[in-house]
Amino acid sequence: MTVVIDHDTWAYSPAKLPKASAITLPEIHGVLPFDGVRNPSARSSVSHKVHIAYRTEANNWQPKVGIGESAAEIAVAHEALVSPQLYDLHFQPMTVRYRDDDGVERSYTHDLLMTTRDGRRRLVFVRNHVSLKKPKTVRAIKAIHAATPKSTANDMIVVDAQDYTRQRRDNLFRMHNFVFRPDPEADEITLNTARRLKTLRLMKDLFPRVPLAQPRVFAACYRLVAARKLHANLDHVLWENSRIEVRS
Repeated sequence: MTVVIDHDTWAYSPAKLPKASAITLPEIHGVLPFDGVRNPSARSSVSHKVHIAYRTEANNWQPKVGIGESAAEIAVAHEALVSPQLYDLHFQPMTVRYRDDDGVERSYTHDLLMTTRDGRRRLVFVRNHVSLKKPKTVRAIKAIHAATPKSTANDMIVVDAQDYTRQRRDNLFRMHNFVFRPDPEADEITLNTARRLKTLRLMKDLFPRVPLAQPRVFAACYRLVAARKLHANLDHVLWENSRIEVRS
């Protein structure tokens, strides 16, 4: 008797799992709860759900739970959070209703809402590259934009998830970690050394010249890249053999 097991070596598609309810986190001491209008953490075979703890000035730097529906969405959030211009960030901030090509009323929940220190608010629509190339998606985005109250945000941008490679996502994750472990002394000394060093090419060129422990210099390089004071290619591993340069 031959037994065929679904999703064995001949079945390459992800297993079709039964639907499960969204994860509801219990109260966490000292951490603000997720406050999105929709909890996107239900089990899925096609999307990568991620929970993070993040801090913004709007919440007096108190940790808060954020939930993203894809790794790219979280990478966009990390990139925003390390920016010194960011004041607040909301996941799943609001839902709008619009009509699709067939006249059917549908709902859409925006992925992110960013607020900068100057008061500008920006909605972010994150989608994979293949979907964004479809005319149907383009028309849906226009309908969603039209259905979103103008008072909600100053603008809305569309982000191609393909722009956030696996390595860029990993670098942004570590960057976020280092930014929220500040070390102003290390940052200042490392940047001043980088500006004076005529032979700077790789990150490791700084290690013997900065009078600090190597781990502090390494972390400082990440923070300086986040602050756009040093430049590096984030689509490659950001480590001691990375090419870096001082931004003009």
